Order: sequence, then structure tokens, then C-alpha cells
Amino acid sequence: MLDVIGLTPDEEQLYRCLVRLTTARAAELAERLGRPTAVVRAQLDALRGQGLVLATGPEPDAPLRPLPPDVPLGAALLRRQEALEAARASVTQLTEEYRAGMRRHDADHLVEVITGARALRERLRDMQNGARDEVLWFCRANPLAMPGQENVEEFDALARGVRYRAIYEREMLLEPGALADVEQGVRAGEQARVLDRLPVRLAIVDGRTAICPLVGERDSGEPTAAVIGRSQLLDALLALFESHWLMATPLRSADPPTDRGRDGYLPDAEESRLLSLFVAGVPDKSIASQLGVSRRTVQRRLADLMAIAGVDTRPGLAFQVARRGWI
Repeated sequence: MLDVIGLTPDEEQLYRCLVRLTTARAAELAERLGRPTAVVRAQLDALRGQGLVLATGPEPDAPLRPLPPDVPLGAALLRRQEALEAARASVTQLTEEYRAGMRRHDADHLVEVITGARALRERLRDMQNGARDEVLWFCRANPLAMPGQENVEEFDALARGVRYRAIYEREMLLEPGALADVEQGVRAGEQARVLDRLPVRLAIVDGRTAICPLVGERDSGEPTAAVIGRSQLLDALLALFESHWLMATPLRSADPPTDRGRDGYLPDAEESRLLSLFVAGVPDKSIASQLGVSRRTVQRRLADLMAIAGVDTRPGLAFQVARRGWI
């Protein structure tokens, strides 16, 4: 089991035997394990080199005792993990160089077509696992391959320092549990915004690879997607995302806001969440369902916020929310 961090199976078995005995001489260990004493002594020397065994005296045949394994083996495990991360980054870079070279010589490699929900899901996971800087999403309702709650790769990438910017279609927030899934991502560091409609489903990783479904399940029986490398087509998709990002409404989590608006008013957690959904155009009934309150409560809270903003219409409230920086 510990061979991945430098211990052979025989050395691991010898160390475990010494742990059980607490202290023992080399000859006793050899007898218990049924090995030649010379072999056991060589293995003990290797364990001493790993910082796992210590002699209790200066004499050559002094009893030996085990040392705690967490420090030396933990350091070895960390080094191996760092090596694996470096190897994965090298493979990702080499793959990109390969694809770039192929695209320069063969236009057919500019766009790769993949078919099937499973293949699409695996490619989305691979792209996120290889992300180094930023992932961009257009998230439409009724996902073709990967519902939000299944996208655990996002949380791993966020933990590595990868930035996520996602624009959600308003209809998607009306699905049961959708808002809770989005808020979980926001709390982990995702930047989320909402628009009434999105033109396509889209994911772009590090500004170098995009994946965009071509034919939906309703048309072909299974989704078909294009994986697009660096090209003017990818530049156009990046520009498409950025233009929609500027138009989209920020979506706040249920956590209390920390920045006061420009007028000094600080919406509480529920107000911030309510205003995000309201400005995104989510109907009162759906807001009530997402917040777990009645429709009448939603209307009353909006009326209270209109009074604070000094307006008497909902469009006026939406304008004041943006002007005062409440979300």
C-alpha cells in the first residue's frame, strides 16, 4: 500500500511488525517474519533512512523502536502529490501543444465533434480538471449532460485557485433546487450572474478551449458537441460571453453581504437574495418558492424595499438597486 511513497511491501510489513512489538532486535524480527537476518538488517537500514526506525542504544545489536510515520511518510506523500500535479500540468500543456500543431497543419483539427451525453460529460470533467486560470459557463435550463449538482470538478478547481464565471438562464433558476446548487458554487467562490435568455450552451476553459453543443437530444436522440481550439471562432465565443456578462445581473448567495451600497444601506441576507432574483426577472411565485416564503411575503418585502429606495414602481426599484449598488 505504501509503495507509492517509497516503501517496498517487505519494508512496510517489517515496520508494521515493529509497531506491534514496540521494541525488538533485528534477530527477533527476522524470526517472526521468517526472513534471513541479513535481509532484515538491510531493510531496517532502509527504514532508518526513511526516518521510521531508531536504535535505542549505540551497540550494533541494540533494540529498535518505531518512530511516528506521519511526518516522514506525510512529507513523502506530499512530494508525490506535487509530482503528480506537475505531471498533470505537463500533460495538459503537451496536449495543447499537440492540438495547436495539428491545427496549424490540418484545419480538420480546429473543431472536434463528440457525440453522446456520457462523452460530453467526460470531456467537460477533463477540461475542468486541466483548468489553470478561468472557466466560463453559459448555463441554460435542462442541462444536456451535467446537472449542476453533479459538477464536483468545479469545487476542486475553485480550491486550486481557478476562477469561475457563470451566467445562468432565468428559467434554470425556476427548477427545484437549482438556486441552492448555484448558491453553493457562489459560496465556494464562483461569480454568478443571471440573464433572461442565453443564445447557446457554452463552456470555455483558460481562453484556449471551448465546448458548445451542436444538436440537442430532441433533434438527434443524443447531444452532439463541438470542441473548439484557439481560433477566430473561439475569439468570437469569448466576445459573446463577455458581452452577455456585462448585461447579466449579479446573483448573490444567502450569506450576509459585506459591502454597503452607495447610499450606505446594507441589505440583509434575505433582501440581497430577494433583490438578485427580482432584478433577474424571476416571477414572485418562483421567488417565494426559492426563498421558502409565501408570495404575499415576497410582495410585502419588495414594497418595503421600494419605500427605502423612495420609488413607487417595480421598474423604479430595479433602477435604484443598480444605482445604489445593493447587489
